[in-house]
Amino acid sequence: MIGNRIRQARLAAGLTLAALGEQVGVTHTAIQKYEKGTMTPPSSQLLKLARACGIRVEYFFRMHEVELLHPEFRKLITFGKTAQEALKIKVVDLIEKRVELLGFFPESPILAFEPPAGLPQQIVSFDQIEAFSDQVRDAWKLGMDPISDLTDTLEALGLLVIVVDEESHGFSGLTATARTGDGRTYPIVAVSSRWPGDRQRFTLAHELGHLLLSGRLAAGINEEKACDYFAGAFLAPQTAVTQLLGQHRRGLEWQELYALKHEFGLSMAGWLQRAKQCGLISDAVHLSMWKRFSAKGWRKGEPGNPVPKEHPRLFEQLVYRALAEQYVSESKAAELLGIPMMRFYKDRQLESLDATTHQ
Repeated sequence: MIGNRIRQARLAAGLTLAALGEQVGVTHTAIQKYEKGTMTPPSSQLLKLARACGIRVEYFFRMHEVELLHPEFRKLITFGKTAQEALKIKVVDLIEKRVELLGFFPESPILAFEPPAGLPQQIVSFDQIEAFSDQVRDAWKLGMDPISDLTDTLEALGLLVIVVDEESHGFSGLTATARTGDGRTYPIVAVSSRWPGDRQRFTLAHELGHLLLSGRLAAGINEEKACDYFAGAFLAPQTAVTQLLGQHRRGLEWQELYALKHEFGLSMAGWLQRAKQCGLISDAVHLSMWKRFSAKGWRKGEPGNPVPKEHPRLFEQLVYRALAEQYVSESKAAELLGIPMMRFYKDRQLESLDATTHQ
């Protein structure tokens, strides 16, 4: 168990056997023996290994192993297999904490995720995705207004949302099923912490599209394009787009798109695309505006203040709920949150909030 954990931690940190050995002060052969289980590192070495890999030493002794089934990446070609394996280990680490926490409750505090009933069994054209998205919103009672906090919405529906630290620009998102040792499964969606909120929200909606559209798309329909279409329609429904922009437009103002971006959490580029998809502007107008948009350099970074990033809050809330119900101790709560006890005490008494307020 510990040997496999050491290997996972090393890969997640992007370290070779030799590099980890150098940081810990042993040979690469010793690290290899630790990982194979033929030699057990003493507690002093475990502490050094944890520090070198940027984790807490408790990670090596965690009993709740999780397997990531059918991982599907949204990435650039530069994000290769080695990077993918390292990222999967980071995601599994975060999921294991959630699974361990859920196990402390007598009954599961979260819903089991299920696609809405009554959705069409087959999608034969992109036009159908518009109505499909509206059906999903209607079934989940989301209305046609902006979804202010997409992460909270998805977590309330039973999805495990993971925001993972990943330096590479090549990674955007991931969908997978997490399976525990006792056979329980949880659908998960993961996004990178480095992207602005509108990029994260679009990726989350895109990943939701994969979960809902899987097995429904007719032959010849590109799944990635279908999920992109679903993401835009889910974040900005056609009813809202038409109401806010009007039926037919000869052009759009950048200020309009900027304001709508911050109201709906969908990028300016996304709104420009939605105006075209909803038939409010012609292909010629869309192409002309897109060329100007690109010429301004906005494809790399849109102007003005970014949309706030997504922050999953359910896990932290459940940790404190478990603490209040005496399902976990203070030390276990701090371990699950990955913070030192001193900071945990301050956070629990809201002292850190008081310090921020008075700065």
